[in-house]
Amino acid sequence: MRACVTLRRGRKSIPPMNKPKPDSLSLDALFFCVSLNPAIDTRLVLDAFQVGHVNRVSEAYRTAGGKAAHVAMALQALGANPRWIGFSGGTTGNELVEGLRRLRIEAISVPTAQDTRVNLEIIDSRGGVTELLEPGGTIAPSEWCEFLETCEKEFQRMASRKIVLISGSQPPGIPAEASAVLLKLAQSSGCLVFLDTSGAPLAQAFAVGPDFVKINREEAQSVTGVEVNDVISADQAVRKLLERGAKSAAISLGDRGIVGIRQISEPAIHAWVAPLKAKSTVGCGDAALGGFAFATASGLSFERNLSLAVACGAANCLAPLPARINEEDVSRFEPAVRVEHVVKKETAR
Repeated sequence: MRACVTLRRGRKSIPPMNKPKPDSLSLDALFFCVSLNPAIDTRLVLDAFQVGHVNRVSEAYRTAGGKAAHVAMALQALGANPRWIGFSGGTTGNELVEGLRRLRIEAISVPTAQDTRVNLEIIDSRGGVTELLEPGGTIAPSEWCEFLETCEKEFQRMASRKIVLISGSQPPGIPAEASAVLLKLAQSSGCLVFLDTSGAPLAQAFAVGPDFVKINREEAQSVTGVEVNDVISADQAVRKLLERGAKSAAISLGDRGIVGIRQISEPAIHAWVAPLKAKSTVGCGDAALGGFAFATASGLSFERNLSLAVACGAANCLAPLPARINEEDVSRFEPAVRVEHVVKKETAR
């Protein structure tokens, strides 16, 4: 993986630095991708989706999914060996775990009485993408306790650098503070914790102090009250995430890239690449989070972490399925990523 990012501040540029070889990363860094609400992803491709009519499907795909699984796929594509930890129930749960293992991703599952959910993505030739997401089966208290015990055991493995990535929604039966509880477990085991969730689970987790929060503009607006419609408003929303308790944070802006802040006393960073024509953007945010985590473990600067995140998100636009990014695509996009400080315009008096 090459790092060829130029940080532009006005007319001055900082030349790219050599990136540590990823070979060393796979030996001394562990990534745990935690999934409270995994799924089987079903993608249907057709000419024109019409509500209330019979629709003929031209292509159909059924794969292991859920946000944490997508993060694990992106990390693996970059050269890491992530561990996926999640619930699995019924035949769909078995299908999920086997699907991850076929991708050579180590899957550590906690069995549930209710079946793993199935999500549906419909893509039509006009460029429309429709998603139908099931809520997930109810998790019993005993299953939740077993999940916590499994996570605690895994988080304590080895004394190497460890990053726990908690991403996705929560199924019924899981307490709202579930992400906060997992955060405490991970941090007590010496792990960095990256979070990508929303609503009450995100609000509860702020009190624990996640090391990094990455959410999209809609989620940011919900938790901060700031309407995120450009880079400046994204800067304002990210700062509110830090005020709430995140140690660092970023907000993804779709085809306008990502805005992040390492700590509240520093300027916001905007990283982006020229928009691409994507078959589907499902998985772009997850690929970006995987890229950010990989760069962090490699010892890169915050600016370079964001640039690799953007390159991974762009590569996802070309991927055949969510998060099935190609390392060559990431290396090709990375030099094209622009990284700038966010400069607020002064209000005229």
